Amino acid sequence: METVVVGVDNSDASTRAVEFAVERARHNDWKVVLVHVVPWSPYSFQTASENEHRHREKERELAAATEQVLVPMARIAEDGGVPHSEVVRHGKPSDTITDVARETGAVHVIVGRTGDGGLREAVFGSVASRLVQHAHLPVTVVP
Repeated sequence: METVVVGVDNSDASTRAVEFAVERARHNDWKVVLVHVVPWSPYSFQTASENEHRHREKERELAAATEQVLVPMARIAEDGGVPHSEVVRHGKPSDTITDVARETGAVHVIVGRTGDGGLREAVFGSVASRLVQHAHLPVTVVP
């Protein structure tokens, strides 16, 4: 059984990407790995006080992302009857999605065209754009 990674966030485009992946997974006997990345850089500048609380805050962010993003997306896969798993991590979204694809032996990445990245992504480029340019495997961008 081949694996396909689907990058997800809290956007309508992400929901469409999961629906697209689930439909194809049913026909192609794929396992779907849903990946949500909480943007974070280990190189960000923080005060000593912030560093003391960062671990707890990261754990809270992961739990919130699981509940608010991954659980609803996993329901789509469950309703579609396809095997799936969920991954939530901190990092740079495009790099982390690629890392998970490599770790799981995925043969394909699927993402929505627009996500909830906001102005920063509009100025510096989208996750989908970075994946298309730098991923080591095929990437499908769902409008």
